[in-house]
Amino acid sequence: MQKWSHPGGKLRELGPKSLTDSELLSILISSGIKGKPAEKIALEVLEKFNSFKGMANQPLEKFLEIKGLSDVKIIRIAAAFEIAKRIAKQVLEENDKEKV
Repeated sequence: MQKWSHPGGKLRELGPKSLTDSELLSILISSGIKGKPAEKIALEVLEKFNSFKGMANQPLEKFLEIKGLSDVKIIRIAAAFEIAKRIAKQVLEENDKEKV
């Protein structure tokens, strides 16, 4: 089995469905800090908020409580959530049109 140094390599080789929630989040976080890699920060975020859904509507300040998350990383995560919301909205709108 291939061992990847970062989840990005795993995603490239096996596809996004092969990654855990923490691995996906660690890609957005990108880099860690001394003694705390991105994967560990991602796990801490998911433990704090319980899930992606739990993270979705949190104020950005709540993320600053986690050591290793900078403004840039938090903004990247917020942008990804907004993209996901817009995709979900478009899918719902398309489904509503199909029902008519």
